[in-house]
Amino acid sequence: MTSVEPSQSARPAGGEELEDLELRLLLEGVFRRYGFDFREYAPASLRRRVWRRVHAERLGTISGLTEKLLHDEATMERLLLDLSVNVTAMFRDPTFYVAFRQKVVPVLRTHPFTRIWVAGCSTGEEVYSLAILLQEEGVYERARIYATDINESVLDRARGGVFPLEKMREYTQNYIRAGGTRAFSEYYVAAYDGAQFQRSLIENVVFAQHNLVSDRSFNEFHVIVCRNVMIYFEKKLQDHVHGLFYESLPTFGILALGHKESIRFSPFEDRYEELDNGEKLYRKVV
Repeated sequence: MTSVEPSQSARPAGGEELEDLELRLLLEGVFRRYGFDFREYAPASLRRRVWRRVHAERLGTISGLTEKLLHDEATMERLLLDLSVNVTAMFRDPTFYVAFRQKVVPVLRTHPFTRIWVAGCSTGEEVYSLAILLQEEGVYERARIYATDINESVLDRARGGVFPLEKMREYTQNYIRAGGTRAFSEYYVAAYDGAQFQRSLIENVVFAQHNLVSDRSFNEFHVIVCRNVMIYFEKKLQDHVHGLFYESLPTFGILALGHKESIRFSPFEDRYEELDNGEKLYRKVV
């Protein structure tokens, strides 16, 4: 969906300073009323998404949205969908999966059992992609994937495993480029305008709500995959999440980030070694 900046006429009469105040008050209200903390998210992206919800609710100001969501949980749920970035695809960035097969899977073969955390899993396309890869490499039966997201609505969609049929051509091409070894169509059944993926792909998956901003580590993981999530965070929040991941990895545990993300300039930069710099695969060494 294309984001549209609020027009000058849509801005509050006090200009940008008043708008910034309204936005801070909204985020503070969301945190105190519902426990979701977006206060350290990148402000430009937040502002666009909040204004989108203001217009969708047929309101004139951010303050009006604040008042409505504080008294109406359904409005908060709609805003949460706007603020949670759910841009994803199966085998997105195929070269990442090629690197995962070549450099991570051999490490997984050395473990009697593997725990993998997919943080910010959105509607689940990445989870199913990873499950397919692990099945093809013969390590899925000895693995458990913990798939978490802040948003319960997208987790429900992930559990369902139904994706738009119109996307299957794109996903098939991604799968082939990612080193897939079977016919991609073997993994789903087409029904009407949806593709239902095999339930066996999530037999070893645990879907759960988790907030990277406020929730603590809940296990120790051999691999953490968090791709294209922290690009929406301010530096302070990025450092916080890096700390959470560092605590959740054992020595030689592997961290996978998105192409535009890095451990450079984080407090933990010198505690990892690069497995694949291009694909942002790192191994904890200290």
